[in-house]
Amino acid sequence: MTSSTLESLLADVAGGRIAVPEALAQLPSAVSGSALTAEATVDLDRARRCGFPEVVFAQGKTAAAVVEIFERQHASGQRCFATRVSDEQAAAVRVRFPEVLENPVARTVRVGAPPDIQGTVVVVTAGTSDRPVAEEALETLHWMGCETDLVVDVGVAGPHRLPAQLKRLERADAIVVAAGMEGALPSVVGGWVACPVIAVPTSVGYGASFGGLAALLGMLNSCASNVTVVNIDAGFKAGYVAGMIARGRAT
Repeated sequence: MTSSTLESLLADVAGGRIAVPEALAQLPSAVSGSALTAEATVDLDRARRCGFPEVVFAQGKTAAAVVEIFERQHASGQRCFATRVSDEQAAAVRVRFPEVLENPVARTVRVGAPPDIQGTVVVVTAGTSDRPVAEEALETLHWMGCETDLVVDVGVAGPHRLPAQLKRLERADAIVVAAGMEGALPSVVGGWVACPVIAVPTSVGYGASFGGLAALLGMLNSCASNVTVVNIDAGFKAGYVAGMIARGRAT
């Protein structure tokens, strides 16, 4: 619970809107910065320390657990965001929060208005098969309050396609590139722009791609100096890092 929500809690007690026993039940989270649920300890102090609230990795959690975490965050005035969400989990969140914004391609749900828009991130895919990872990055950026642009299907097998999009790339504060197969696209993009490029290897490819390992190794060996790499299929991590860069450059 943040200091502002603690003040709100005390004001509710003073105004008679919350009984003292109920306020006492909420007080430990105000002191510790955490809220206990049946399956988790929710970090309600993350936004103060790190700039953004805790994000829920929904994979392996029950639908009830995701809803309960969102309830704790929402009660503390925080924006909610979950990744790797199943259909069952999304349905449960939808029942509790009808205003939820869902993206079934990205497998994400988010609740709450984003902060003021700052910074621009362009998300690029080598092929349409990389779209789910790119969508996860986009949803992360929307939650963080960044302007976004999506450029799809400009992989190196069609070398004429990328130059046609350069004006869109040049306006970015940071770029996310999602690519599978041999993972060559981030290096090509990096050679055209003056901003950081966050490369995301995807698990798209035939047998020797080893579930994205070939793309990961190719990206790690990029000769483009402005390219850095996140984990395989880690659209969230790429979007988060790019969002921090973009918002930082915009201030």
